[in-house]
Amino acid sequence: MPELPEVETVVRLIRPRLVGRTIGAADVAWRRTVGGAPRGRFERAVQGARIAQVWRRGKFIAIDLEREGALAGWLVGHLRMTGRLHVESASWDAGPYRRLSLDLDDGRRFHFIDVRKFGRLVHVFDLPALLGALGPEPLGEEFTAEGFADGLRSRRRRLKPLLLDQAFVAGLGNIYADESLHRAGLHPLARSDRVGRAAALRLHAAIRSVLREAIEREGSSFDAFYRTPEGRPGRYQDEFQVYGREGEPCLTCGEPITRIVVGQRGTHLCRRCQRR
Repeated sequence: MPELPEVETVVRLIRPRLVGRTIGAADVAWRRTVGGAPRGRFERAVQGARIAQVWRRGKFIAIDLEREGALAGWLVGHLRMTGRLHVESASWDAGPYRRLSLDLDDGRRFHFIDVRKFGRLVHVFDLPALLGALGPEPLGEEFTAEGFADGLRSRRRRLKPLLLDQAFVAGLGNIYADESLHRAGLHPLARSDRVGRAAALRLHAAIRSVLREAIEREGSSFDAFYRTPEGRPGRYQDEFQVYGREGEPCLTCGEPITRIVVGQRGTHLCRRCQRR
């Protein structure tokens, strides 16, 4: 599933192609992509709306719509496992997995492509109802080191599941939780309330640095599905220290990387660098 760096990459690349454009005809090929709404209702909600801004919240993509300067709701997208967004010429072949297309006033088309059909791009008028429960943005000013340390101490949970809890911190997923824990030298099964202040500050710094580095490399393409809107794979998978490297030597100490299951999620770690 695309995580924060992949979604941020998508937003940065499609934003200049969408902002200022007006939506024309909407072609809904798979109703569940638009949340199961009747095609006519979705089309009426978006046709004629101007795209004012494109931004990210956690793993969600938000597109601000307006009409005559007044708010006209939001398009909110989640790529899930295999979703992709493209803005291409009208003649571009979107292929058999096209689930939604929106005509734009510059002659191009905005496509939502999704092999497994889990992704969504829905129209809403109440954005807080959909995104209000998300935790702080890990690259935002509200994600402070002291606040993060206090949050760990106030909960009695295993570290890895807590980091994956979107209400605790928004946008982290399996890959970047594993990489951050390894960089901080913390075991994924450590109890959060037993993490000392110095270790908590290390983990806070590790999360921010790992995410920034992954964004610089346009995310991670660890399978055939994630590609940027320009069709490129990400490059951060070449920097993985533990994720997906079971049995390979730790690049820090040489110990073989171990894979365990934590909260039904495959989890990679170095038992020497990340002692419990």
